[in-house]
Amino acid sequence: MDILAHLLPAAIAAHAPVLLVVIPLILAPIAALMPNGRLAWGVALLAAIVAAVLALVLLGEVSSAGVVSYHLGGWAPPLGIEYRVDALNVPILVLVGLIGLLCAIYALPSVADEIEPSKQPMFYSAFLICFTGLLGVTITGDAFNVFVFMEVSSLSTYALVGMGGGKDRRALTASYNYLILGTIGATFFVIGVGFLYMATGTLNMADIARVLAENGHTRVTEAAFAFIVVGLGLKAAMFPLHVWLPNAYTFAPSFFSAFLASTATKVAFYVLIRFLFSVFHPEVSFVAIAFTWIFAVLGTVGMIVASAQAIFQMDPRRVLAYSSIAQVGYMMLGLGMGTKAGLSAGLLHLMNHAMMKGVLFMALGAFALKFGVRSVAGLAGLGRTMPVTASAFTVGGMSLVGVPLTVGFTSKWYLIIAALEKGWWWAVAALIFSSLLALVYVGRMLMAIWMEEPPTHHGKVVAETMAPWTMTVPLLILAFANVYFFFDSAPLVNLAQAAAEAMMGGR
Repeated sequence: MDILAHLLPAAIAAHAPVLLVVIPLILAPIAALMPNGRLAWGVALLAAIVAAVLALVLLGEVSSAGVVSYHLGGWAPPLGIEYRVDALNVPILVLVGLIGLLCAIYALPSVADEIEPSKQPMFYSAFLICFTGLLGVTITGDAFNVFVFMEVSSLSTYALVGMGGGKDRRALTASYNYLILGTIGATFFVIGVGFLYMATGTLNMADIARVLAENGHTRVTEAAFAFIVVGLGLKAAMFPLHVWLPNAYTFAPSFFSAFLASTATKVAFYVLIRFLFSVFHPEVSFVAIAFTWIFAVLGTVGMIVASAQAIFQMDPRRVLAYSSIAQVGYMMLGLGMGTKAGLSAGLLHLMNHAMMKGVLFMALGAFALKFGVRSVAGLAGLGRTMPVTASAFTVGGMSLVGVPLTVGFTSKWYLIIAALEKGWWWAVAALIFSSLLALVYVGRMLMAIWMEEPPTHHGKVVAETMAPWTMTVPLLILAFANVYFFFDSAPLVNLAQAAAEAMMGGR
């Protein structure tokens, strides 16, 4: 990462925090003006490459120099808007940047197959706006700007989900439901921010924390906390505020399902952690109660109930959608422990889950491109007809279950250790039970892929085929990452532990 910083001109490296957001935003309308989808894809790919490089540069800066504070317009915070990069949000920036790059590479054949040619430039433009919003939410140090960027990403997401209507009209209903519930979540969040502003007179998150530490909490800040938790819980698909997610993941275009599943709920979970630890204080009574009785309890219930629901789904994308709700439950359980070990385990699972879901949804997109697969039964025999893609899907599925030699095992192991340190035997039992349920729904799909007869054409088995290389390369990179980071888990574990240390210090 330091090498990247030295390769970039000093002026660009110095402005990396703002360029990370501005460049995709500027390129979004340019993509919309392109005469065809291929050129628009090139613009989107360029934006994703730049964002990934700048995110890695910021990771190097944070690793070497600590917190990076960038003041917009020459106005120092709290009067001016601050972009702030620290040990907590830099892993999320890198995650969004790299997943965005892999998904952008993957997009070309998938979007060409699912989106009308005349709409493809606008589709890529909307993707870049969503990408910009997620990066902005993650990097800003201003509470109101969190809301602004959240809406930037959400509004484009509603449109992108709805554009799946070309293949399945149910995408329009899914988009509408997502819009209604997403708007409710955003409204709750901005009301909470308004209460904080009323109580503190500032919108800079670090300054809000300072004022609250000096003046203490009142009923106004307690109300702010409640509104923010509900709003962000809905955005993060925390059980039982998850009802928008299954249809959105199921009926969105394949490329966008992979991106959405790997990034959106992770960014919302990050914002929740930011407010709990950087704005409020975990030792304040009403916050401490929320850890155990909201996040831990609802996380545990969610990971069991959603896993059980996944077993009975007939569409593999819907299986993975309910699985995502369960995986958010794992993260919430780690957060709810209220310890450094629990928080770092939850953050580790956040990063690992992005890799799992990325490879799984990408593989389903490749199956859909070649064979129009839209059901678990349609996966039959794909181990013989698409062995490379099926193998990558298998790696992602085993990681989702938590099989040893995959990253899923690593993060679940850290969650179990954190629960044992806390003395929560019931949480360990819930983690194991949820993993067994995952074995059932993942096993159904893997049995269809490897054990059942492949499709035939005029009595002959369909010839072995491969997805286009632009789909196969990012798919294999993520599959490889799911295995590699089991054997060398130190980079991700260190990032998660540094983030937890930054938030909790000596607590």
